[in-house]
Amino acid sequence: MTKKIIVAGIGPGSEDYITPAALKKIRSAKFLVAGKRALEQFAGAEQITFPITADLDAVLKFIREKISEGEVVVPVSGDPGYYSILDFLRKNFPPEKIEVIPSISAMQLAFAKISLPHHSATLSSFHGRRPPDEVLKFKPGKILGLLTDAKYNSATIPEILIGLGWSKNSRLAIFEKLSYPDEKITLTTLEKAAKVEPAKHCILIVTDAGTN
Repeated sequence: MTKKIIVAGIGPGSEDYITPAALKKIRSAKFLVAGKRALEQFAGAEQITFPITADLDAVLKFIREKISEGEVVVPVSGDPGYYSILDFLRKNFPPEKIEVIPSISAMQLAFAKISLPHHSATLSSFHGRRPPDEVLKFKPGKILGLLTDAKYNSATIPEILIGLGWSKNSRLAIFEKLSYPDEKITLTTLEKAAKVEPAKHCILIVTDAGTN
């Protein structure tokens, strides 16, 4: 294997949030391996592409077949170091054969949208999993940044958090379709969010009602 696998972050959606280094690699790649949305957005007519689906063995086979011919670029949403296919690739290829080029993550953008620093925040994900209660339970001044899915969404997660000691009046920011023209940000409380139609596959930021 003479060439590298390039894992390139593509930001939360809009090309405005992709780093120039990542975009350059994606545009110049001979081989692109990505999800359907990313391929539709970035793949050029001359590029050889392979879709990422549930069949990850097929993805591995394609990469192993093509890597000797040129770099294989794998565009991933947001920050490649935050719940992406990078974990899977590291389990199947030596780390020195992988190069990572980050872009702005959706989580990073969400905190920026409400001008809230996240150096002290607890970041976790409900996407296909449930974080341990210890990660989620309330502590004074705590800030949570959470990825969600269809099951764990803006209505079901508030119920879980209230059960783990969070006040019903804790502030909740719901971020949908960040960076897209139809971006939507809702500022509410845990109690109110639990009673309305949920937002799915969004980002949630939860803050203690007593925190400025």
